[in-house]
Amino acid sequence: MARNYDALVRFSSIFTIIMAGVMIAAKAWAWLSSGSAAMLGSLTDSMLDVTASLMSFFVLSYALRPADDDHRFGHGKAEALAGLGQAAFISGSACLLAFHGIERLFNPVEINQSLLGVWVSIFAIICTLLVVAVQHQVVKRTQSLAIKADSMHYKGDILLNIAVLIAMMLSHYSIGWADPVFAIGVALYLLYNCWGIARESADHLMDKELPEEEKAEIVAIATSHAAVYGVHNLRTRQGGKIKFVQLHLELDDDMPLMEAHQIADEVVARIQANSEGEIDVLVHQDPVSLSVTESANS
Repeated sequence: MARNYDALVRFSSIFTIIMAGVMIAAKAWAWLSSGSAAMLGSLTDSMLDVTASLMSFFVLSYALRPADDDHRFGHGKAEALAGLGQAAFISGSACLLAFHGIERLFNPVEINQSLLGVWVSIFAIICTLLVVAVQHQVVKRTQSLAIKADSMHYKGDILLNIAVLIAMMLSHYSIGWADPVFAIGVALYLLYNCWGIARESADHLMDKELPEEEKAEIVAIATSHAAVYGVHNLRTRQGGKIKFVQLHLELDDDMPLMEAHQIADEVVARIQANSEGEIDVLVHQDPVSLSVTESANS
């Protein structure tokens, strides 16, 4: 299963990078031929796409390394660091594109060969649909969070390419304001995506708790064991693909240590069996008579 997972994720990443490279070449040709600001925006987005995909490809190879003596919790936060780098790169490019669009709005430039831009935009939409289709199949088989996030971004690119297509068609009919306006719109779209990437990366680096639904499910699984009276001091976070969970089990005061240890192992196994993805669970056993005091002090 692990080998199949690696092969599918690797294939999806390589296919995405190749298709993004093809789209960059086509859009660069169309931009140099037409001078369209909207096409420049689309080209910028494709360059960001391939940069993000390449970064993901190399960073994931590091982030998926097992824990070692210097990184006892693994290397998963490398993904979040890469995300912050992407966010900074995207925001700078989006600001430059916005300034370019504003300048074109006040100093219009005639768009040449707008029909070429139309055909390139249609080609880009087809390429993006192929990428999304491949990613969808890989996600169905692997549930890879990295590929799932990449797929969401490319689904947004379909709308972006449609917007550029409309701008180029309007420019063909001498509606000059459409090109810079759509370029500014693309810049705002990039900044919006940038904010989402930065916020998610910061959440991982700051050890934000897992969603309340997941925490409630963990508590329900733990308390479903017949020997567990309750759970307190639940702490959660996520680093890359691994979710980390710490909790205190409330057990009978007179329970032997060996039996308490066995129950803790059973609870951990249940939580791991019912969790999507990899999860690291640390359990502490407490006498139920002391649990009220510990809960109040937590």
